[in-house]
Amino acid sequence: MTIRFLLSGYYGFGNLGDEALLEVIVEQLRARWPGCAVDVLSGDPPGTARTYGVEATPRMDVARVRAAIDRADVVLSGGGGLLQNVTSLRSLLYYSGVIRSAIRAGKPTMVFGQSVGPLDFWGRAVVRNFCKGLEAATVRDARSRALLASLLPGVPVERTADPVFLFEPGGAPLDLAAEGLEDDGTPLVVVSVRKWHGAEATAQALAGIADRLAGEHGARVAFLPLGGPPDAEVSTTIIRRCASTPVLLPDYPLGQAAQVIGRASLVIGMRLHALIIAARLGVPFLALPYDPKVGSLLDDLRYPAPPLFVPGETLPPVGELARRVDDAWARRAELGAHLRSVRAEIERLAERNFDVLNELVTRTTHKAAGTER
Repeated sequence: MTIRFLLSGYYGFGNLGDEALLEVIVEQLRARWPGCAVDVLSGDPPGTARTYGVEATPRMDVARVRAAIDRADVVLSGGGGLLQNVTSLRSLLYYSGVIRSAIRAGKPTMVFGQSVGPLDFWGRAVVRNFCKGLEAATVRDARSRALLASLLPGVPVERTADPVFLFEPGGAPLDLAAEGLEDDGTPLVVVSVRKWHGAEATAQALAGIADRLAGEHGARVAFLPLGGPPDAEVSTTIIRRCASTPVLLPDYPLGQAAQVIGRASLVIGMRLHALIIAARLGVPFLALPYDPKVGSLLDDLRYPAPPLFVPGETLPPVGELARRVDDAWARRAELGAHLRSVRAEIERLAERNFDVLNELVTRTTHKAAGTER
């Protein structure tokens, strides 16, 4: 029996974190189920199909999404942070609606490697009612597990880790000299930011931190936009406030963006997947936890450096920010060694997503074989 998977997530929008998720998931599905068919609900179906060699369905075409669900053997919601209504209730209704349609169509459906929440009263009601009948769920942190298990008491919910912990950098080797980052032994600091609340205060604080890293520690600072033009816009706003001369890097393909992170001496990140790739490669980082999922990552890694600050909340005094930066800089070797020490454990948890899926597929194929008899 050839298994047909349908993937629902934030795919086809140029966000490198979500594209890393899709790349890893597709690779792992093909490794475990050679010959399987993979269909992706995408914002850019031609681009998704071309990049990953999959089928792709326009995610907002209701009739075609329903047809894709009808063709599927298993429907996966994730990875990513889909079941939350901080972005909007509309977004939550979309992803929960795909789950509800799949369950109603009798398709084995799984929440796959997600963060869940934050959810307000209405968000909890949507998840509780739309996701009844899930066959399985894996979530990438303990907080998400507690929340989803409370909303869906009959669904087995297992804490795993983000599938991107299995990601391998690739692509053509980078020559960063073209961006003014010569390979002359100068340490590189990579900054990954996104739009969020308190943008003005965040920009001013990060400009001061970039200047300190350049002036006190002799680092070159480079901003890496993982979320495409919106991230580049935020990065440019910060760079214009700097007395030093940080670099805005191009919108690199995924594998090359990971190469940049791998060359860094330190990463400062809001973007979750910038931090996950740094952790995977043993690169020390300072987190900017704009969302609980970033704080949960620090907890799951048992990371021994506190967040730099929380965007949108009252900033620590300038002297305290400087102390945190200086402390992380001095402890780079220790922080990198810690990340390497937990890598095997986190990779096993990331692989567990696919083990749980395998258990679901096995039940599905056995059920189908029994029906045929």
